[in-house]
Amino acid sequence: DRIEKNGKYRVVMTRTDDTFIPLADRVRIARNQSASLFVSIHADALPRREGDAQGATIYTLSDRASDVEAERLAEAENKADAIGGVNLTEEPTEVADILIDLAQRETRTFSNRFARILMGDMKTTTRMHKHPLKSAGFRVLKAPDVPSVLIELGYVSNKDDLEHLVSENWRSRTVGSVAHAIDAFFAKRLATAGPGN
Repeated sequence: DRIEKNGKYRVVMTRTDDTFIPLADRVRIARNQSASLFVSIHADALPRREGDAQGATIYTLSDRASDVEAERLAEAENKADAIGGVNLTEEPTEVADILIDLAQRETRTFSNRFARILMGDMKTTTRMHKHPLKSAGFRVLKAPDVPSVLIELGYVSNKDDLEHLVSENWRSRTVGSVAHAIDAFFAKRLATAGPGN
């Protein structure tokens, strides 16, 4: 509601409750709606044996994970389709891989630009992870033509993060910083696009 309130944007939710939507369908929804930006919002939990991570992290797509934690999170998230009982799509051919890679180059540039803007805004209102910008092969970020980020707002397995996640005040401030980052991203993108774009 807050992002749509200024009249500049139309927000399309891929889901509005805890109903499982396969990852490929989430990407398909964004593409079918001609999305200009895809923001996937999550809260994660870590098993005790893996430590006590905390703070928000912003992920962009990469063929190789930026670190072990990013790889673990992407693997867990990407398994959601199998857990949801959905047949995963077949591996694309080499030609399709090359074409997708070419299309994603510009999209990845825009995704990384938005991630940096978003981090700058979020760090003023939200506790960030010690490494707030990461990358991994999240299936939900793989639309070749839609700049995409995954925001990990925090870890429900961390007491401080959980307190923030359930706080209406914290959520309001966080939504405000995300909305501001979206405005800044599109203002910069329009300014650099030039006439007629």
